[in-house]
Amino acid sequence: MIIFRYLLNEVGRTQLGVFVVLMTIFISQKFVRILGDASDGDFPAEMVFTFMGLTIPHLMGIMLPLSLFLGILLAYGRIYAENEMTVLHACGVSEWYVVRVTLIAAIFTAILTGFFTLYLSPWAAEREYQVKEKLSKDVGISALIAGRFQKTSNSDAVVYVQSKNQDQELENIFVAQLPKKNADSKHDKVNVIYAKKGKVIEDDNGSQRLIMDMGNRYEKNKKTNEFQIMSFANYELQIQDQEIEERRRKMTAISTFELLNDPSHEAATEIQWRLSFPLSVIILTLIAVPLSVVNPRQGKFAKMFPALLLFLGYFLLLTSARSAMDDGKIATSVGLWPIHLTALFVGWSFLLKSRGSGKRFKAKLSRGKS
Repeated sequence: MIIFRYLLNEVGRTQLGVFVVLMTIFISQKFVRILGDASDGDFPAEMVFTFMGLTIPHLMGIMLPLSLFLGILLAYGRIYAENEMTVLHACGVSEWYVVRVTLIAAIFTAILTGFFTLYLSPWAAEREYQVKEKLSKDVGISALIAGRFQKTSNSDAVVYVQSKNQDQELENIFVAQLPKKNADSKHDKVNVIYAKKGKVIEDDNGSQRLIMDMGNRYEKNKKTNEFQIMSFANYELQIQDQEIEERRRKMTAISTFELLNDPSHEAATEIQWRLSFPLSVIILTLIAVPLSVVNPRQGKFAKMFPALLLFLGYFLLLTSARSAMDDGKIATSVGLWPIHLTALFVGWSFLLKSRGSGKRFKAKLSRGKS
């Protein structure tokens, strides 16, 4: 029992450390990307942490298999490099016992990974779609940021607002209306509008109007270069034509239960992809344990590079097969299963090679060839 707890503790601590480092790196990269989108005016700054939180379940579903794989390599690599595993083997601890203990940690990790990929990640993706739709509907009100040039949702004008007060009233508004590329000659004019105050009104059908008070409209004919100036007390401009329709949901945002009731090829592809992550945890464990065996003179990082190549090859093959399934080049009855079975065979071969039965089988095979 002491050895059991010791091995699980070493793998668990190392996995946790690797997981924290990986999540910190990828969350930081995602945060910079989201912050850049917010600075470009794609959504309000107060929504940065909302979008950040909704990306975490997807990242955790990906990082958990990788963290366990690296955790096993680092933990057992250190134990082998410091001759601790030699002592354990001398006390009767076999390689197969180490595999069985590690599989317990792998099963818990697989269950947690499945919870993220099968439930939380689709929920977060659906929630992200809902937030984006709400922001699209409120683009005229919430996304008009003071001190920045922004294009209206219908792309008919560019708006600049100098400031907004607490009542969401706009002050010192500049609007540029450019003619469309395919517009006829009678619309071949450039309009610049300035108003001291304004506000956004949303109609019942979802369309939005920018109402400006006390200003001037400057109009130039591009062909004749004639200018016209018109003063107004009230001016209305359509900034959103109609209510934003609900976005077509991607498969990533559909719950697993709905996908199971969907007989389409796309649903089957998505289900297999979601199941690949918890399955990969078990398969990668069978690969990582024999690869963690190192000579004390080599050091604990001796087999890290080939192990990472195997990991990358495994997931690159899965990604390529998924793309082929999306294109209809691979049937759902075949799907991703050959790649999982191949990786499982590789891991099982490594395990047999490290055990006594595998060595005896290899010796008999060599004698048969001679």
